[in-house]
Amino acid sequence: MKIFLDTADLDEIRRAADAGLIDGITTNPSLIAKVAGDRDPKEIYLEICEIVDGPVSLEVVGVDRETMVTEGRKLAAIHENAVVKVPLTEDGLKACRDLVSEGFKVNVTLCFSVSQALLAAKAGATYVSPFVGRIDDISGEGMDLIHQIRQVYDNYGYETEILAASIRHPVHVVEAMQIGADCCTIPPKVLWQLSKHPLTDRGLESFLADWEKLGAEI
Repeated sequence: MKIFLDTADLDEIRRAADAGLIDGITTNPSLIAKVAGDRDPKEIYLEICEIVDGPVSLEVVGVDRETMVTEGRKLAAIHENAVVKVPLTEDGLKACRDLVSEGFKVNVTLCFSVSQALLAAKAGATYVSPFVGRIDDISGEGMDLIHQIRQVYDNYGYETEILAASIRHPVHVVEAMQIGADCCTIPPKVLWQLSKHPLTDRGLESFLADWEKLGAEI
């Protein structure tokens, strides 16, 4: 399963990229607003694309088809790694079809049902982003949606990749892997939590303590 980092924080992106742990980046207007300050968002987008050797989702802010297509072309022109991100609305699906027909990769976001995911695939989406955490937030089962989409896509041979989004904790990542999501986009905090285990820390402390007793060097 591919791991994308869900952030626009350049320091965190560099940290994860330097470790070779991520396959791409997803951003959204809220994430950009947190870090942009006085900078032009397009400058940040370009810097992200140059740091990461993989797809970088950049989201449109228009809500009608024509505006989304115009913005999508501009975003795609920033860098070859750019993936245009559009919302799962009627106009968003139409814009997806238009942009895909022009050769651009598209991530259809804010997916909350299997029927929406089906339409995204039919519109030619490169990725569909089901928001599992937000479904959990209203007492639903977000991972059930990933399972349903996986079944439908496999039944009919759709090539759209399932990008599990709105990840809240490491268990979500493990469940996404087990179900067969193609990608999972996670906040930096969750990425680093994946490497943590108390028994690892305890074991390392024990090994180092025993080595110190030897008074030797490697």
